[in-house]
Amino acid sequence: MPERVAVYAGSFDPPTLGHLDLIERAQKMFDKVIVAVGRNKEKTGTFTADERMEMLNEITTHLDRVEVTSFRGLTVDFAKKQGAIALIRGLRVLSDFEYELTLAVTNHKLDPDLDTVCLMPSERYLLVSSRFVREIAMFGGDVSTFVPKPIEERLKKKYAQQAEA
Repeated sequence: MPERVAVYAGSFDPPTLGHLDLIERAQKMFDKVIVAVGRNKEKTGTFTADERMEMLNEITTHLDRVEVTSFRGLTVDFAKKQGAIALIRGLRVLSDFEYELTLAVTNHKLDPDLDTVCLMPSERYLLVSSRFVREIAMFGGDVSTFVPKPIEERLKKKYAQQAEA
């Protein structure tokens, strides 16, 4: 039987406990989960793509069937090159649904053999978003309930460096 590979693509800027929750749960459904950091020249993030990959590798060391990488271009093209059968997407609140549905339909038109699997995060991570985490961290707020400890430390360091500049 061929290996069932799923791709979980995103910006992960920064990775949150919600992201980790979905990665852990996706690993239970697939033989391999590729967590792929999108590289987009049009977007400037708080962390570089390499830093985000480092953080994702750090927080997924306990998961033996997870690979962290990055990509440029269309997610469906990347997934096809990886031999993936599914894309993992997170659905937190109703407002995510319309966007994710549109994305899933578009991706299906681009590659009818690639399915989209939407996972809802565990209740405690339902309202966690990278954007809110960045805003809280920027103003020195406590992000410990939103991100793993290593990510919290990197956020503190990043914003301390920016404050000094």
